[in-house]
Amino acid sequence: MPLKVDCPRKDLSDALNLASAASRPNTPQQILQNFKLEGGPEGIRVLACDGEMWIERDLACMVHEAGATCVQAKLFSDIVNNLPDGDVQMAVIDHSGMLVQHGASEYRVHTIDAEDFPEPPEFGGDGELTMKMGDFRGAIDSVIYACSADQHRQILTGVQISYDGTTLTLVATDTHRLAVRKLAQSGIGSDITVVVPERALKAIKSLPVADDANLTIRFGNGRVGVEAGGAKVVAQLLSGAYPNWERVVPNEHTRVWQVEADQLIDRVKRALIVARDAANRLKFKGEGDTVVISARSEERGDAKEELPMVGQNGDVEIAFNGKYVLEAIDPVLRLGGGVGAKIEMTESSRAALFRAADDDGYFCVIMPMALA
Repeated sequence: MPLKVDCPRKDLSDALNLASAASRPNTPQQILQNFKLEGGPEGIRVLACDGEMWIERDLACMVHEAGATCVQAKLFSDIVNNLPDGDVQMAVIDHSGMLVQHGASEYRVHTIDAEDFPEPPEFGGDGELTMKMGDFRGAIDSVIYACSADQHRQILTGVQISYDGTTLTLVATDTHRLAVRKLAQSGIGSDITVVVPERALKAIKSLPVADDANLTIRFGNGRVGVEAGGAKVVAQLLSGAYPNWERVVPNEHTRVWQVEADQLIDRVKRALIVARDAANRLKFKGEGDTVVISARSEERGDAKEELPMVGQNGDVEIAFNGKYVLEAIDPVLRLGGGVGAKIEMTESSRAALFRAADDDGYFCVIMPMALA
């Protein structure tokens, strides 16, 4: 169908970047390698789909001729993202091509018929949650780093979200670490327990919605969906039994280190420069009122950092993946209030619990590495 529009480059680029999260350039289904561009009375709609997630963004722009077409997602994004600011003119010139113009720049890109592009399915009906976008973003950022990348255990590639009428609980684990965030949120919606894919959560928190605006997340038909800020995200929920994560959380500790979170992050970042080719393994040793952080690499050499701490029976040596420590402590700085962090342990071979010193709503359990 004919399509001819003028669109601000910055707005178009933002829309394409958002939609790209649902695009898979290497999929064998050719239609899913594309964006669907559809012009109507109000502007243009950009739609992407990878078979499991749909993202669409509506843009107000000048539509000279309404219509729809499909254009290669990565190619079109690369072109638009690299053009200077100003208006981009797009016009379908025949059944298999679209002309993209910006000043003296001109590109002709291949297109395919948009008729078979899959539209977002229905969602909702089983329950919903409504909360401030800033609270949602903060909660997701507190745990999403612990999602697994192992596609053989798909249930672990998402975040379990549970609500019981008073407390919203988010959990992520890759079996090496477990991140948990609990928020007191009375009356924000229906009792629900679902596992939402990591990719979908990243797309939702990237929506053009202000932190102080309400966000409503709907569940139903095995899907999660959000419509806000002129955009829509719909994704399949992950199915299967999520692990009983509460059994992993240590129910006692005999040793505690209390440190300043920002100081811990600084020391760990520096020590990791040496530990990168040693599986990021860092040794942490409590000596009186100091934690000594050390790293050794056959290729790079040795590193030693010292960190002041207040300890309780804190003379213990334990090893962790330094990258895991950074990711576990970073949310502590974003929780607000004090910047103190607590590390609760029993012995060097058992899991340790990282938390904020003055906030019990967030913690991360990390399995230790071998000391030798």
